[in-house]
Amino acid sequence: MSTLGKNSVVQIRNSDDVVRVRQEVRSGAVQIGLSLVDQTKIITAASELARNALDYGGGGTANIAFVERGGRRGMTITFEDNGPGIPDLERALKDGYTTGGGLGLGLGGAKRLSNEFEIQSAPGKGTRVMITRWKS
Repeated sequence: MSTLGKNSVVQIRNSDDVVRVRQEVRSGAVQIGLSLVDQTKIITAASELARNALDYGGGGTANIAFVERGGRRGMTITFEDNGPGIPDLERALKDGYTTGGGLGLGLGGAKRLSNEFEIQSAPGKGTRVMITRWKS
């Protein structure tokens, strides 16, 4: 997998930074020519994961990268935080599970909205989530 375009890193420290992640992802999605539906999917997933990094991880980063594989263009966004981690990933990916006051659709929803989804987390180790959306 190669990268193309200019990658960016957004620090996530407050709600304004979550908005900035959405704006950067939208700009990148337009740049690589994602359809409006695919733009909406990747922006929604990125927004949810940025909010999770802020609310549950105490802040973190979003690394937005343009990628190409087998002639296909896409974007990968990697969210990292140094929060408390997720003790039960399988449970956390199920709809309805929440440790906050939300609907519990965040991680599972982000996974469904992405073409590729990878998560690493452990108690005391923080969380790293990588999502990719490919141009159809």
